[in-house]
Amino acid sequence: MYQSAKRILDIVISIIALILLSPVLLPCALILMITGEREVFFFQNRVGLKNKYFKVFKFATMLKNSENIGTGTLTLRNDPRVTKFGSLLRKSKVNELPQILNVLLGDMSIVGPRPLIQKDVDRYPEDIKSKIYNSKPGITGIGSLIFRDEEYLVSTTKMDIVEYYKTVIMPYKGALEMWYQKKASILTDFKIIFLTAWTIIFPKSNIVYIVFSDLPKRNF
Repeated sequence: MYQSAKRILDIVISIIALILLSPVLLPCALILMITGEREVFFFQNRVGLKNKYFKVFKFATMLKNSENIGTGTLTLRNDPRVTKFGSLLRKSKVNELPQILNVLLGDMSIVGPRPLIQKDVDRYPEDIKSKIYNSKPGITGIGSLIFRDEEYLVSTTKMDIVEYYKTVIMPYKGALEMWYQKKASILTDFKIIFLTAWTIIFPKSNIVYIVFSDLPKRNF
């Protein structure tokens, strides 16, 4: 029942979002066509439901072949591979909005774990890696809320970046997604959608910890 209702909700919200956000999406597409790398979309294989691959839609924000430059798939604050307009899109999270198309296609949901490339999925602890995509990946989710400024955390850590991801970020992200799978409901999804909008307007707000007071204890 929940999955059917969730799919209907995904379709309805996606259609409404595309209509309401067209005044934002269309100008962004035009600007990307005439600036930076002159590419509008970035397509990449990501791990989806039951660990099956799909191609994700995102606005292009980085230089071509950026995965083979610098820190690879890890993006830092003020990363030189990010274009000027791309930086604005990333800070506002507008670069993620084309994934609405993935939701309409059924590859993603509005709420769920972030869809990652296989290399990043492999950073999850073994006991979580096989379970993380029992939920369809989402545009937003509990992990996205808690790690909304992940680039800052990675940029300021005194640990080796790869080790920081392996021992701090990924274990906690995994714990958050296991929490979500246990708490998954239409009400929980609505709360996460509301909190996503709230934190875009008030990025320093910690209201998520008030709304979800039983989240796994932070390890950072």
